[in-house]
Amino acid sequence: MTAAALEAPVTRPTAVQRLWRRELSHYPENTHRYALLGIVVLSTVILYYENYVGGSVATKILSDLHMSFSYYVYLLVVANAIGAFASLAAGLADKAGRANLVAYGLVITGLLTAFAFPNVETKFQFAAVSACLGVVEGIVLVATPALIRDFSPQLGRASAMGFWTLGPVVGSLVVSQVATATLKHNPEWQHQFVICGVVGLVVAAIALFSLRELTPRLRDQLMISAHDKALIEARAKGIDVEAALRKPWSQVVRPSIVGSAIAIGLFLLSYYTAVAFFPIFFQTVQGFTADQANGLLRYYWASNAIALVVAGVLSDRLRVRKPFMLFGAIGAVGVTMLIRYLTPHTDTSYNAWAFVLCLVGIYGGFAFACWMASFTETVEDINPALTAHGLAVWGWLLRAIVALSFLILPQVISSVSPLVNHGAEVQAAAARNAQILPTVQANQKLLNSVSARYPDGNVPADVQKQVVEAVGASVATKLLEEPAKTDFGPTGVLTKYGSQVSSAQSDAPGQWQNWFLVCALGQLFFIPMVFVLRGPWSTRKAREESDAREAALDAELRRMAAPPVDISQPRAAGDNSGTSLRSS
Repeated sequence: MTAAALEAPVTRPTAVQRLWRRELSHYPENTHRYALLGIVVLSTVILYYENYVGGSVATKILSDLHMSFSYYVYLLVVANAIGAFASLAAGLADKAGRANLVAYGLVITGLLTAFAFPNVETKFQFAAVSACLGVVEGIVLVATPALIRDFSPQLGRASAMGFWTLGPVVGSLVVSQVATATLKHNPEWQHQFVICGVVGLVVAAIALFSLRELTPRLRDQLMISAHDKALIEARAKGIDVEAALRKPWSQVVRPSIVGSAIAIGLFLLSYYTAVAFFPIFFQTVQGFTADQANGLLRYYWASNAIALVVAGVLSDRLRVRKPFMLFGAIGAVGVTMLIRYLTPHTDTSYNAWAFVLCLVGIYGGFAFACWMASFTETVEDINPALTAHGLAVWGWLLRAIVALSFLILPQVISSVSPLVNHGAEVQAAAARNAQILPTVQANQKLLNSVSARYPDGNVPADVQKQVVEAVGASVATKLLEEPAKTDFGPTGVLTKYGSQVSSAQSDAPGQWQNWFLVCALGQLFFIPMVFVLRGPWSTRKAREESDAREAALDAELRRMAAPPVDISQPRAAGDNSGTSLRSS
């Protein structure tokens, strides 16, 4: 095959066509490649900022839309279930491409966040918009790491995946930071969505005009290091993409892929609990304010972001993944059990919780960044043309696990609804009547009986005298003169909700402890599944494998560079320099 035959004509798209024709015919130089990776990471950050912003004001949303905690959790279940099947469908990105899914997905999520969420008036409308957001998020969940893989050689894969994982983590950090800075001045929950949506539309415009991807012939090959670039481009001229994509699901649905995807889904239960419910936990159980609860989460997300990058860089430098995954998993189990122990200790200080959350972020970052790198490399070992299909299996199982766990969560933690819906007003009513509350509680039966017998307030003098003698003049006057307004009357806050809130306050710590135990068991299951992924444990073994690949690559490049031998012409006598085969 001649050099001319290797070159394929390239039709350059017009400025308008570039809005949907995004393929690069050559592997980009480092500067362009880093810029594209940066856009993917930024897109992921904004996507998860939009997806997680509701968690920072969950208590306000529940109260304002008259939504029970169970309804809110089931809403998340539906959104994750829809996202699971959207992730599975996104496996088509191996054929249809990834960049358009990301760019136009960001436009949709930006519009939903900036305009749809702030204008909902009922909990059903909120649920419907959340479901739409879940569809797009499930698709982009697969498309963005696929783009990261396409532009990242294996020897830099953990660092690249570490930066990609900054998406959900930094997105969560931005949620906490913005909420902490703005909730005091703008307490309406809608304001958080408006800020998020405007930022999302700005990033969507950047992706729409700048994001690109490799052609299928380039991305459907295995790239070990940047040294592979010439070979990848040369092979791309003759690769049979259709053959590589034949029966894709049967190739990727195997124990090593499915088992590992289930394991990381269970490992991440604690992460999704933090995203969706930690603001509620810290407000209803630990007694922090909304801005304090979001402020605490900043320590989690910041430490997690740093750990993701550090773990990725170290893993690439040492050329191993599994030791980092094992270290992170063991540490995560220990810290989750520490959180479980601290849960009933409501006197735990803000600084102590900040330190614990930093540990959670560090251990989780070490495990997940290296898992993402190892998982994509395991898929590449099967077929490098099926990266999106492998990630679709992961995305589907992850969303399915989260949906199933959130379906169970309201049964485990049933105390949240009374605390969120009525805790504040019961606390305020109790504070207003702190001096007379013990007396009223002791004589509640008598007070209810009098109010029922004389609802118009015309209580006979002898009955008034008996009530005064029983409960005291101040309480009796309040009850008998304003029975409908008092906190202790049959329509009062304390009578209606006091016992519910008191019971929920008592039950909440134990219920949260049970859930944290579930999270720890999920992390424990992850540990043995580290061993099913590809990759050596020792740096020495990893270097030996890398050197062997480099030697094979050099030999392939030399073979491809050798001039073709024309066997149609007879050789001169004594000429033994040729061969009977053409070089391909």
